[in-house]
Amino acid sequence: MTDTELAQRDAPTRQGPATSFRHFIDGAYVESISGRTFENRRPFDNGLIGHVAEGGREEIDAAVNAARAALDGPWGKLTVDDRSDLMRAVADGITARFDDFVAAEMADTGQPKSMMAHAFIPRGAANFKVFADVVKNVATESFQSPTPDGTGAINYSIRKPKGVIGVISPWNSPLLLMTWKVAPALACGNSVIVKPSEETPGTATLLGEVMNAVGVPKGVYNVVHGFGPDSAGAFLTEHPGVDAITFTGETRTGTAIMKAAAEGLRDVSFELGGKNSAIVFADADLDAAIEGIMRSVFLNCGQVCLGTERVLVERPLFDRFVATLKAKAETLRPGHPEDKATSFGPLISREHQKKVLSYYERARRDGATIVTGGGVPDMPAEMAAGAWVEPTIWTGLPDDSVVIHEEIFGPCCHIRPFDTEAEAVAIANNTQYGLATTIWTRDLSRAHRVAANVDVGITWVNSWFLRDLRTPFGGSKQSGIGREGGVHSLEFYTELRNICVKL
Repeated sequence: MTDTELAQRDAPTRQGPATSFRHFIDGAYVESISGRTFENRRPFDNGLIGHVAEGGREEIDAAVNAARAALDGPWGKLTVDDRSDLMRAVADGITARFDDFVAAEMADTGQPKSMMAHAFIPRGAANFKVFADVVKNVATESFQSPTPDGTGAINYSIRKPKGVIGVISPWNSPLLLMTWKVAPALACGNSVIVKPSEETPGTATLLGEVMNAVGVPKGVYNVVHGFGPDSAGAFLTEHPGVDAITFTGETRTGTAIMKAAAEGLRDVSFELGGKNSAIVFADADLDAAIEGIMRSVFLNCGQVCLGTERVLVERPLFDRFVATLKAKAETLRPGHPEDKATSFGPLISREHQKKVLSYYERARRDGATIVTGGGVPDMPAEMAAGAWVEPTIWTGLPDDSVVIHEEIFGPCCHIRPFDTEAEAVAIANNTQYGLATTIWTRDLSRAHRVAANVDVGITWVNSWFLRDLRTPFGGSKQSGIGREGGVHSLEFYTELRNICVKL
């Protein structure tokens, strides 16, 4: 990439009535060298937001060179305190442009403004502040060792940044899940190349403006847009100049990335698919359980990695639980994201709508009882072309149905009765995935037993999505590799080196 092509450092990302999403490389917004672009459309009405530059090998090469130069330049010479101060400045910069980030994410995802403003955007900013503190307050090891001559030795460890980190982030909570990776990577002194989902380019692109405004050196934060195979995603994961890769998304894509990372034995950190269960015992606080499971099934139109698609209810409570969840689900109101009355948004795209509706149809064929939903809601004409589906609850599916075993990633769940604690655990574990579960009971002894025996990375008891960012986060089985959060993020984004000093 030439100096001319990298020149437009302060060029805006928004042009006219639509939006232009350029790459952000070496502190500048740049067009694709090939000139290729693709459309970005609003999920709630299928309207055109704008065009996105598609990156190829040349853009990835330029981003890797910029990221490598940043490590050798001013960024690599900053102290931990200086980096922490910059991370806090980035968080403050997001907050200062809060309305812009809300608008960008709302347009890309179609989700209600209230959800963007009260959860996803604030948490995206908070990631930078959390890891600004973590990187300064996690100690390393020190040991005194005997030596044959009696003088001894001291061993101590230091953390060094891993290098250039490839960040491939998903579309279901774009800013939050992207900064969950970028914030610790930068706090540890790495540089990053972000390949956001092609469905949600907005906030990753906008963050470049914040990085420049607060003085993050050029080349530290880079964004290259595109797709997976034969596009920016594949070229990023295959590039030998990328030292480690972190990814959130489908298990199938994670498998492909892992194969690419095997060349050069590069580290990977994955949060992948899930088919998460909720286990509701008969002694549970029904109101609390219904409220928590409503959120875990229907928040973000069911497009949450940690969401619940299998609900297991102890038989004495089963009928009451089904009727109550049905009544609550039927209060959800789809609508325009700006409308304060909207409590339920669309799926991310028409393509994903087709996928989810195919599972709705499969549930019918497999003999499900449709408790509520199962189709497409009637929407006003101006939103009829959006990616809408109904909140859906089933009962009565056979245990071998693909609807029970495959991740749907939509606003739906199957409710199944169980009779014993052991049966509930066996059903919850009967999946290739192991990301999350939630347990509802007043018996805390039972809660501890069940939590220890369900094969997942994170379990909530009488809650859901209650997150302390210092705790380990990640999946078991085919739901991921590695852990993030607190010191666990530092373990991925740094190399721990031992220094032995003979006294």
